[in-house]
Amino acid sequence: MSAHSHVDGKLPHEPEKATLEARNKVLGFWLFLGAETVLFGTLFSAFLALRHQVGDGNPSGQELFELSITAWATFILLTSSLTSVFSIQAMHLNKVKAMLSWLIVTILLGAAFLGLEIYEFANYVEEGHKFSTSAFSTSFYTLVGFHGAHVLFGVLWILLLILQIFKKGLTVVTAPKIYVAGIYWHFIDVVWVFIFTVVYLMGKVG
Repeated sequence: MSAHSHVDGKLPHEPEKATLEARNKVLGFWLFLGAETVLFGTLFSAFLALRHQVGDGNPSGQELFELSITAWATFILLTSSLTSVFSIQAMHLNKVKAMLSWLIVTILLGAAFLGLEIYEFANYVEEGHKFSTSAFSTSFYTLVGFHGAHVLFGVLWILLLILQIFKKGLTVVTAPKIYVAGIYWHFIDVVWVFIFTVVYLMGKVG
């Protein structure tokens, strides 16, 4: 029996759970996300401890943050979470073209989010808010930049998976990879909601 299918030539309804190896892969990934959560928690703690240590004459979050840009970035990333859900639903229905289409939309939205973040960072640097300007700026760029690096990794990962599906098709081997990438994408979206609330909204309120 090939990896492409079961006896009737069709994949099971939830191909990401079709084999023991696949189920172990998903479980292992949840454990990895547990470690990632601790890591982000540490960065959040550092930011909260240092966010008022701006230094003389340096801009604070209240002066710096442009919530309209960040709100757009948030909307884009949350929309990408929805398109990621649609891709998994299409996978469960064995609609490979629809799944690939939604995955492509997801990475385009991820790339748009990164574009806005780079634009935002460039504006801050122009206003004198550089990485080493103050304890606040260092903790800000470390936390938000670390998340941005995760988004970039997610975009490249999903892109590689799309190429793999084109090459090998949707199988009980490739399906768990798509599923795990979907979990990862939701994770970085949830982390961003916390960043938007803790860093930007609380920062703007002062």
